[in-house]
Amino acid sequence: QVQLVESGGGLVQPGGSLRLSCAASGSIFSINAMGWGRQAPGNARELVATIISGGSTDYADSVKGRFTISRDNAKNTVYLQMNSLRPEDTAVYYCYIDHGDPYQASAFRSWGQGTQVTVSS
Repeated sequence: QVQLVESGGGLVQPGGSLRLSCAASGSIFSINAMGWGRQAPGNARELVATIISGGSTDYADSVKGRFTISRDNAKNTVYLQMNSLRPEDTAVYYCYIDHGDPYQASAFRSWGQGTQVTVSS
């Protein structure tokens, strides 16, 4: 029912920049938060950045000062601007939305398919 379409991944040199986009569509009653996680081979998934409906943001310590999350409410789209990229940022990046239907007292976290980000010279 919920579709998350991601774009913007690819290969970039250390110190470079990349912007990821994720557009949500489908049967979404309300969005409480949108965000990004990442997972490198052999590692657990790490939450990278979150933005809630009111606009407050939260970042993992590893990306603070380098990554910026933003949203376009009219388009149900979340972005992740990644600057000063490092090889250790290499991972599959996933977007997610927290959504629910208060009339059914339900809440969900839906994830996108992921997009590969590779930082290498």
